[in-house]
Amino acid sequence: MSTHNPAPTNPAPPAARRKVTVGVSAGIAAYKALDLVRALQQANLDPHVVMTRAAEQFVRPLTFAAISGHKVITSLWPSPGEETSSSSVEDSAIEHIAEAQSTQALIVAPATADTLAKFAHGLADDFLSTLYLATTAPVILAPAMNVNMWNHPATQANIAILAARGAIIVPPGSGYLACGMTGSGRLADTPALVAAVLDALDGPQAQQDLRDRSQETILITAGGTREPIDPVRFLGNRSSGKMGYALAAAAIERGARVILVSAPTALTPPPGCEFVPVTTAAEMRSAVLDRLPAATVVIGAAAVSDFRPTAVAPEKLRRTGNLTLQLEPTPDILAEVAEVAAQRQPATLLIAFAAETDAATALENGRAKLRRKGADAIVINDVSRPGLGFDSNANAATLLTGTEQIDLPPMPKSAMAGRILDQIPALRATAPHFDSAPVLRAD
Repeated sequence: MSTHNPAPTNPAPPAARRKVTVGVSAGIAAYKALDLVRALQQANLDPHVVMTRAAEQFVRPLTFAAISGHKVITSLWPSPGEETSSSSVEDSAIEHIAEAQSTQALIVAPATADTLAKFAHGLADDFLSTLYLATTAPVILAPAMNVNMWNHPATQANIAILAARGAIIVPPGSGYLACGMTGSGRLADTPALVAAVLDALDGPQAQQDLRDRSQETILITAGGTREPIDPVRFLGNRSSGKMGYALAAAAIERGARVILVSAPTALTPPPGCEFVPVTTAAEMRSAVLDRLPAATVVIGAAAVSDFRPTAVAPEKLRRTGNLTLQLEPTPDILAEVAEVAAQRQPATLLIAFAAETDAATALENGRAKLRRKGADAIVINDVSRPGLGFDSNANAATLLTGTEQIDLPPMPKSAMAGRILDQIPALRATAPHFDSAPVLRAD
């Protein structure tokens, strides 16, 4: 195995420091990984570096070795001139397993398009990709590349795959790129990378916002409502409820009281919540209105049916030819809640979800809906993207407030739940005291 050892004057780090592996792949941003290694040390972590062979063209391994105090691994095999006895070759072949088992987090920065593709498709032709497959530690990926490479459907599909498998994606920033173009593709700032590592090791750092508010009650709607056609059929949608349930679990973990009003799903309610099962839009309306006075935050993640049959057949409809259904609008939960807004506590925060299928108009529609519904924030997700949204464990979205646009790149829904809850303190600090703002749902 090819390694590069530092000078012996650098003492070994304290045993109490947690080991973090920094993967460096071949991008111009590789030099920024030097700052990352130093920042991780300052955060009382013990960074070890693994480089791809191509990354050595940008930064020499000896530089990382000198900073980290550890050998830098660059290959699965001994390099020419190194010991090649059978024992050393055997040690080289299993080194990636030892590294994978001993590290407590793997962060790849920069993560190039090539590296992301290897990870997404299970290729293992170098030490870093082999390590990725062998580790069960949290994986943080920080993409950096040309803007067109980042926006390419293949790269975005690979990001979605990796997020669905549990990888934490730290999205690239926007600006002037080394290639001379302007756009997304810059490696995220070092503080954001360190924060992502600490979050992966310890859980989100901004969790005291809910624990400190012992009276915080979060009312969450989830799942897809069903409107009966006859005793065995219904009109419904593809909502799995996973986003709403992830929000409920995250809010409970962060110390809030949670009321989960859920349409039918295949999920088990998270322990510790007040669970209110419903089926139809009318039942969800009643459940939300009944519990609204206690809520300090309302998050509408349910997919509520907009229409229902005007009449429900008392017996199973038989297939005797064409069938025409007469539909009528379901109760408008938003309007109903606005009418009884006096029951709500002052300054109840309102966060909406809106599923969109046209990326070109998603943000425009989201901003219009934010204004129309009077919410503090709305989460816009494009459910047409493969591997994200409906039925998936991953999601990607944009969170809009009256003044901000926050991109939420592909990530597990559990991670997105934390990112959404992170916004509560800022929303509360800027929100006016509402007297009649409507509660939100996903349309």
